[in-house]
Amino acid sequence: MPSGPTTVARVVKVVFVAPYAMEATNRFLGAFLATEGAEVAVVTSDPVERLPDAFRDRLAAHWRVADCLDPDQLAHGVGSVGARLGGVDVLTGILEPLQVPLAEVRERLGIPGMDAATAENFRDKARMKAVFERAGIPCARHARVDDAQAARRVFAEWRTPVVVKPLAGMGARSTFRLDDEPAVERWLTEAPPTGASPALMEEFLTGREFSFESVLVGGELVWHSIGRYDPTPLTVVENPWIQWSVVLPRRIDGDEFAEIRSVGADAVRALGMETGLSHLEWFQRPDGSVAISEVGARPPGAQIATLMSWAHDADMYLAWARLVVHGVFDPPERRHAVGAAYLRAQGEGRTIASVTGIDRVSERTHRMVVESQLPTAGRLRSESYEGDGFVIVRGEDSAAVDAALREIVSVIRVECE
Repeated sequence: MPSGPTTVARVVKVVFVAPYAMEATNRFLGAFLATEGAEVAVVTSDPVERLPDAFRDRLAAHWRVADCLDPDQLAHGVGSVGARLGGVDVLTGILEPLQVPLAEVRERLGIPGMDAATAENFRDKARMKAVFERAGIPCARHARVDDAQAARRVFAEWRTPVVVKPLAGMGARSTFRLDDEPAVERWLTEAPPTGASPALMEEFLTGREFSFESVLVGGELVWHSIGRYDPTPLTVVENPWIQWSVVLPRRIDGDEFAEIRSVGADAVRALGMETGLSHLEWFQRPDGSVAISEVGARPPGAQIATLMSWAHDADMYLAWARLVVHGVFDPPERRHAVGAAYLRAQGEGRTIASVTGIDRVSERTHRMVVESQLPTAGRLRSESYEGDGFVIVRGEDSAAVDAALREIVSVIRVECE
């Protein structure tokens, strides 16, 4: 993150779009409110009373719309706020489904920032893969299908396990692996692709899956972070009981990650980003080669922004806000290995009954814990793949962090009734 205050000639008028005042969203909103030289307003579907008390007096304006994903409603809300502020210089938000509506409203209202065509490159996965092909970016074999016949034809031609996902998917949500013809037929019976709702079919990739967060300024890669998923997000989605982890290794500048540093930055540039933070997911195949899965023109989810903060002794939420507001970014140094263990409820019930095993976690692992949010009995289980709670550990050695995370996910149990 930048080490000193940003000197600005004028106040930058920012509209932050937050459909609902969720905990993660509020953390990013708080960073904008703490950014020097920013006058911040919010467009949301929540009443102002849902926002943290500390935010209300610091907001320049609050405007409520029924649906933040509707470009017409969003344009009316942003335009109304702009009339109060005397204009809007920055229009932003963190959620993946917001990126295209935000871009459309920027174009309508003449607000600088990513345009709709570029936002569609990041949002439409078939379009994204077509951009990659033209740019020579390595990715999985893929096909857009809009009816059952096309889907059967692709599977018959490839004769390999495939992954199917919506064109505007996010991470591994609504994503399925199909191993054989009966699985394909079940998918076509339950959720067939149509002209109005096409799907993307991809060759199933094997290997280790990682994230690549990068900051571009004027098209130049100025900073990056790498995280490893264990197991892969698709495995996590397919098995709701699996407790999983994300690890940010201590060392990421060696030969092991040389190809992704080049290819990852090329992929983001090919999609049209010039200045910003992006979240890219990629595979390292057994032979060491790289295949890009998908890219989001937004900060990462799943506590990765928090992990990056702990790994670099820096507030990455504030760093991103200052990048968006002022276009500046001072690259922080990677100082630690960190990781998050995601705790997920077991059993068929809907209500968390107990959390056990905390007392069995070793003293060594306890000393590595820097942040946690443990599930509590009586709460409804989460529908999110991130689970019902998390534990973040930090150490100087990546192997020690890996060991601590394995211990946590193996001994802590969240039971439902």
